[in-house]
Amino acid sequence: MTTSPKTDPTTSPQAAHLRAQKRRRTRLHNFAAYTVLTTIALVMLYPFYWTLITSLEPTGNIYEAKLLPSGLSLKNYAAVLSGTTVPFLRMVLNSVVICTVGVIASVTFAALAAYPLAKMRFPGRDLIFYAILALVVLPNEAGLIVNYITTIKLGLLEQRGPVWDTITQYAAIVLPSVASIIGLFLIRQAYMGVPIELIEAARIDGAKELTIWRRIMLPLSMPTIAAFAILEFVALWNSFLWARILPLDPQMLPLSAGLLELSGTFATNSRATMAGAVLVIIPILIVFASLQRYFMKGIEGAVKG
Repeated sequence: MTTSPKTDPTTSPQAAHLRAQKRRRTRLHNFAAYTVLTTIALVMLYPFYWTLITSLEPTGNIYEAKLLPSGLSLKNYAAVLSGTTVPFLRMVLNSVVICTVGVIASVTFAALAAYPLAKMRFPGRDLIFYAILALVVLPNEAGLIVNYITTIKLGLLEQRGPVWDTITQYAAIVLPSVASIIGLFLIRQAYMGVPIELIEAARIDGAKELTIWRRIMLPLSMPTIAAFAILEFVALWNSFLWARILPLDPQMLPLSAGLLELSGTFATNSRATMAGAVLVIIPILIVFASLQRYFMKGIEGAVKG
């Protein structure tokens, strides 16, 4: 008695048809997703593109949607960079100093505060953490009055001499950003992912807590710390409201806050204001473009932790 060979169901015409239908559905879904994402990206990028082409136009109506500039000229950028209207280069220096000091201080304090909240055991640890985290729901503007009173009480806005005034005015701008709840949360989550066995082994070997934090916690959490440093840099670079509230010397204004002075100076030349806005955005784009992979890796590590 002979038996007919078995037919492989995966090679049957019906299975091939089902696979073809599945591939078509997948391509259709991918096309729809890319179309939606491309549309969203274009809508979000157009304001920056409009600012860029407006800053390059010598003349014409700026209050209209456009795809191409009516002309090309760098005179608006020359007017901003010349320093004849506003101390643009001094404002750049102010922003660099404020961002450098602010990022170092906020990262240091967040990294130190996150360690006991993540790896030390003491009564009320979780209650303290969640009480701090609950403050995230408050808008930043809610603390402006308290921060202003604190700045006055510390004497950071008193006139004591050129060098001292420069230092204290920098401190007045940076001080409210030193305590970052978001940074504390991100770094604590990264610390939670560090095996407790490593810490216990270091304690058995006689390592102090500060040594454990410096030798173990920081190296293993560096991607998340780098991601938070990038976020803090962007926040400080774009800081506007607090610097405008403080009675600062115009020479001490950071770049983003100094743009308001630029707008007032160029009341009839809005293209110069657009040129200043583009110059403010460029450093942020460079930072994100060069450190994007570290940023994504750090955020991913914090979420997993």
